Amino acid sequence: MAAIWRAKVPPNSANLEEARKRVFDFFKLACRALPTVMDIYNLDDVATISQLRSTIASQIRKNSHVKDPKVIDMLIFKGMEELENIVEHSKQRHHMIGQYVVGHHGLVQELGTKEQGFSPFLKNFYKSNYF
Repeated sequence: MAAIWRAKVPPNSANLEEARKRVFDFFKLACRALPTVMDIYNLDDVATISQLRSTIASQIRKNSHVKDPKVIDMLIFKGMEELENIVEHSKQRHHMIGQYVVGHHGLVQELGTKEQGFSPFLKNFYKSNYF
């Protein structure tokens, strides 16, 4: 399976349309790898394939403002490296959960009503220890 992911780096895209096609091809490749990723990291209890697919789509949409084909090719290359690392099991389960299930914002905590009974010391302690 690892031989599939070690594809030769293609030449740069000639125009924006070719780069756009490569983005869609990368998205399809990543979505096809999701069942394997779910099995490797045993993510069935914390996420579904559709949740991971929407996470991949949101990561791609974050860079939708980029219009330079060379930059798009570089982003696709970085995405392919990340996918290769994931499929080759170079990451651990908690890395996958932290990056792709929970996200970079962490667990969202509602602090509005719970904060009333805390002392100023505890408020500062909690602020400094929750990233």
